[in-house]
Amino acid sequence: MSDANATVLVIDDDPALRASIGRLLRSLDLDARLFASVSEFLEVEPPKCPACLVLDVRLPGGSGLDLQRQLANANREIPIIFITGHGDIPMSVQAMKGGAIEFLTKPFRDQELLDAIQLGLSRDRARLRNEETLVALRERFASLSPREREIMTEVVRGQLNKQIAGDMGIAEATVKVHRSRLMQKMEAHSLLALGRMAEKLQLVPREPQHG
Repeated sequence: MSDANATVLVIDDDPALRASIGRLLRSLDLDARLFASVSEFLEVEPPKCPACLVLDVRLPGGSGLDLQRQLANANREIPIIFITGHGDIPMSVQAMKGGAIEFLTKPFRDQELLDAIQLGLSRDRARLRNEETLVALRERFASLSPREREIMTEVVRGQLNKQIAGDMGIAEATVKVHRSRLMQKMEAHSLLALGRMAEKLQLVPREPQHG
């Protein structure tokens, strides 16, 4: 499970448990950052690498569930694994509805925690990859001329060159030139690929899901 480029943040007010989790993670070459309270955690900059949060439910000065809501409201996406010595079903349901990866009751086995952390880090890694892809896509779209952007939107809506030319009052040959150029700039090798890019950029409304 070694992953040098990943950080596990741990918030628990029990010093012994905090230290024990820290030792376990460092033995696997994971960067462990340990906090005794929510306020301590909120003072530090979020890590730039894949990360997940191991969070005690009951903490001084605010519960772990409150922090989960606070992070969601701030659009700060980080996979959360809750740990608690006083778990109950409504609490675990609330945590999981809020998007928690796992809800572990103390004492838990090391492997249970490690499995949850592995899942959390892989989800965060995928989220960061998607964000990077979207940034690159936006940069490519920004490089298009206003006319190319307009034609791209019409193409992914299923309009033919002739229809686009008629609507815009330009020659069909001109549409073809713009279309070829925008495909190159977007690095789209097919109309299907261009359609997927347009969906990620939210240029066209998503088709409603049936069933």
